[in-house]
Amino acid sequence: MPEAAMDREALDLILDTVREFGARNLPLDRRLAIDKHEESTEAIVRELIGPEVGLHLVFIPEEHGGIGGGAYGLYRVCEALGRIDLGIATSLFAIALGTDPIRVGGTPEQQAKWLRKIAEGPMVVAYGATEPNAGSNLAALRTTADPVRDAGGRVTHYKLNGVKQFITNGGIADLYTILARTPNGPSFFAIEKGTPGLSPGRTEEKHGIRASNTSQVILEDALVPAENLLGLEEGKGLEHASKVFSYTRLMVAAFGLGAGEEALSRAVAYAKDRVQFDSALIAKQGFTHKLLVPHAVRLSAARAYIEEIAARLDSGKEPELPTEGAIAKLVATEAGNRAAEAAIQAHGGYGYTREYEVEKIKRDVRITLIYEGTSEVLQSVIALTRWQDTLRTKGRFHLDMADELGRLDPEGRAGGPTAALGLRALAATLAEARKQKLTRSQWVQFRLAETIAELEAAGALVRAAVRDDGPAGEAHRARARVRAREVAMETAAAAVELVLGAGTLEPAARAAFEAAACLDAIRAAQAGRVADMDLVAKHLAAD
Repeated sequence: MPEAAMDREALDLILDTVREFGARNLPLDRRLAIDKHEESTEAIVRELIGPEVGLHLVFIPEEHGGIGGGAYGLYRVCEALGRIDLGIATSLFAIALGTDPIRVGGTPEQQAKWLRKIAEGPMVVAYGATEPNAGSNLAALRTTADPVRDAGGRVTHYKLNGVKQFITNGGIADLYTILARTPNGPSFFAIEKGTPGLSPGRTEEKHGIRASNTSQVILEDALVPAENLLGLEEGKGLEHASKVFSYTRLMVAAFGLGAGEEALSRAVAYAKDRVQFDSALIAKQGFTHKLLVPHAVRLSAARAYIEEIAARLDSGKEPELPTEGAIAKLVATEAGNRAAEAAIQAHGGYGYTREYEVEKIKRDVRITLIYEGTSEVLQSVIALTRWQDTLRTKGRFHLDMADELGRLDPEGRAGGPTAALGLRALAATLAEARKQKLTRSQWVQFRLAETIAELEAAGALVRAAVRDDGPAGEAHRARARVRAREVAMETAAAAVELVLGAGTLEPAARAAFEAAACLDAIRAAQAGRVADMDLVAKHLAAD
């Protein structure tokens, strides 16, 4: 992706265009009809990437006719689309994903040829990696690409055979980037629609994102010119795929954030209007503190983390942040899914009906926990890489984060000291897990990864709230304090569950661990939590 984000004024114009497009082409009744009947939205997708809107230009470099939106621009556009309809957003995301193998792996000549074609559009692209028996494990793919040689032994074509599964835009694409196994390893090929032997397969009937086309793509002796091998070198496909995870997972994180924020805003609006027992639901603490506040603060933490990672990517100093991309996606999509679930409950019986749309948002956002790496795959990635970071720094990785938060927010106006306690508890848990060899258990790895991700996101929220001197600063800091207390208690619970739950510590060692994990201090830091939740609820009601 481009090293620098686009001008913010230009981005604001693009976001206005997205919202206007949604209001004009995708009003509520239209969205519900598309979802109910699984209507084709190819015309809508093509209009989005046509000359009047040109939304695809955000993810195409300037030198090839795009506007190079950077990670921040991509995040904001994906969030805006996600708030309108995640199915349409997914179709656009698939076009971006389909161009990635060309952008990161193509030769300069291939990039100039294909990216320019896509920029000039409208050209729908599909990314063909997933297979019936090779989902997140791309190394297990079975699609083959056998070289075809001329009389002199020169490879002139490749013959592709296999089936790709769950391919977004698979039935409507003009161009496919297909991952196939060559004699020297997995490789990407650019294949145009109409190539003999390439055909769409069965269209999937889906639980959600019914506004996006999802189908099989079948390859039966599809003859592809050798010059369509991206990079003109076999065996580079997995390398090309891994290079873009930082961006693609950030985009899906933005989908989770956008859908969650939309669901939350609808729940807040409903709570203001709905009167029960002589007062609006928004005035009832049992309603707000269960169904609104926890999700508002989780979504705020997800946003803060996404924005931090986008800024780091756009700086050009860190072109790849795969672990951070995994954390962003895990935190944001899980938060979005929970917020959508709570929005149904907040609407009562109406939430279970189609006309209020929150049940559709819930069905749509559920896929964000699956595609572009399931939550479990992300937990595996986070556990492995953060464990390596812990060993590399001799246990200082999260302790250094704790020290930074303490220096940044010494008075605790944004919950910095409380979040720091959680980080210290995590460091102590990781140290004890190493001693007891607990990380041999995959379940322990998953629990640690979940804790790591939520803590690091809470730290980002603290940093964002400390910097916020605007009119919404106090509301921002209240959310940060609430989330810091929540995540510190969650970390303490994980410490007890994993370390003390193993049942191997003698009383003296147990007391030493409880002190190192700051369990008493974390409990004491909960003072004021309800008052801050009251404050967050007050701000939600005022928005």
